[in-house]
Amino acid sequence: QVQLVESGGGLVQAGGSLRLSCAASRSVFSINAMRWYRQAPGKQRELVATITSGGKTNYADSVKGRFTISRDNAKNTVYLQMNNLKPEDPAVYYCNAANWVSPYFEVWGQGTLVTVSS
Repeated sequence: QVQLVESGGGLVQAGGSLRLSCAASRSVFSINAMRWYRQAPGKQRELVATITSGGKTNYADSVKGRFTISRDNAKNTVYLQMNNLKPEDPAVYYCNAANWVSPYFEVWGQGTLVTVSS
C-alpha cells in the first residue's frame, strides 16, 4: 500500500503557473500509473494527466501543452506543472496511484485546491 500527500495548490492569476506535488510513502518508480485528477464544484472528477512506470505520459485535451506531469524517483514525488492557467482550471486536484499487478491497489490523496482569478 502507499499513502499520498498533495501540496502546492493556491490562488494564482489567469495566465500564471503553479506546481503541485504528490509525495508518496514509497517509491513511485515501480507503481504502474500515477495520475492527477481534478474535480470542480458540481462536476465529475476528471483525469488530467498520467505517468506510467515506463515513463509514458498522457494528458487530457484541455490541458495539453500547458500541464506537465513528471516524477522524481529519489524523492518519491510526482509533480504537475501547470502553466498558463485558465478560468476553467480551478478545482480540487487529487493524486492517484494505481497498481494492477501484485500488490494490487488504488489510493488517493486528500486533494489540494487550485483557484484562478481572472
